[in-house]
Order: sequence, then structure tokens, then C-alpha cells
Amino acid sequence: MYAELSDETLMLKYRDGDLGAFKELYRRHSRGLYRFIAWRSPRRDWVDEIAQDAWAGVHHARARYQPESSFRTYLFQIARNRLVDLLRQHQVLLSSDIGAADEAGAEFDYLADAAQEAMSPEAALEHRQRIAELHAAIRSLPGEQKEALILQQFNDMSLGEIAQIAAVPVETVKSRLRYAMRKLRQHLVPDLTSNEEAV
Repeated sequence: MYAELSDETLMLKYRDGDLGAFKELYRRHSRGLYRFIAWRSPRRDWVDEIAQDAWAGVHHARARYQPESSFRTYLFQIARNRLVDLLRQHQVLLSSDIGAADEAGAEFDYLADAAQEAMSPEAALEHRQRIAELHAAIRSLPGEQKEALILQQFNDMSLGEIAQIAAVPVETVKSRLRYAMRKLRQHLVPDLTSNEEAV
């Protein structure tokens, strides 16, 4: 029954008291939200707190909910705002966060392990090393670039949705993504990028 309904319709149903609609929203978005927070949070112990606060925020605001944007954007914006609040409270600069990618990386590690079953031991080791290099490269990005990249690549968000969550123009999101991809290429394939710059 709920599977065919849009997120926004489910939220309106939840606003009207349908708990099953909330359960479906949670099923659809809890993993993506957790992954987003884990990549952005400088402290691992904040991840669960922020996720719970985001869902609590949805619950408390349900009577005022109006589907002006996608539900996912609405949810991620609540989580991002809570993270910013925590950072301010603890006087941590947003641009210097180091990420808590261990939890977020667990899912990728699981998928990598499943793929490795069909690989030779040497290929499996190389594959795991490349994943570790990618995670390290992502963690090394400046906060705003990392945020845009995670939302686009791991949460399949549009430029408009990312702009809305980050409260910046779409052109700023494009720039952040462009710089993030350039830095990842430099980190992962330094010889290739130096050759590109020479041309």
C-alpha cells in the first residue's frame, strides 16, 4: 500500500496520524541519512544523535509540514542544521571537519567484500586498497566539497536539492562538485592529472 506513494504523500499521511506512513519514510531514508551524517560529522558519537534528532524533528514538525520541496531534502536539511548547531556549540569549524566515515564505509566494505568473493586474492586485495584510497581522498576534501559530493554521489540528489540543503546557489554547488572531482582525480591518479595539466 505505501510502496506506491511518494515521500511527500507519505509525510502528509503521517501528518494526519498514519504511523505506517512514517515507518515507510524511515525505511526509505534512514540509511542514506545516516551515511550523509557519518561522512559530514567530525565526531563518531554525534552521528546517532543527529540522526535521531532529525527524525524527531520530522515528528515534531509534522503538523506544520507543507511539501514545498522533496521530503528527502527536508529531512537532510534538518540533519545538516543539527550538525551545524553541534559544531557551533563545540566551536568546531565546519570547513575543518574530518569525517566519521567508518560507519558510512561499512556499507561500501560489505559490498566490496561480496564482490571480492569472485576475485582472486590479489585482485581482492587491490580492490580493497582502491576503496580505502577513495575513502581517504573523500575524507581529505574540504567540508563543503565533501558534503556536495556525498549528497550527489551517495544519495543521488540533484544540484537543486543540494543547493537547498546547503542554502547556497546552484552555481556554488556546481563549483564545489567540480573542485571536489578535481581533487579526487589529483589524489587518486596524480600522473594522469599532471599530464592533463601539461597539455
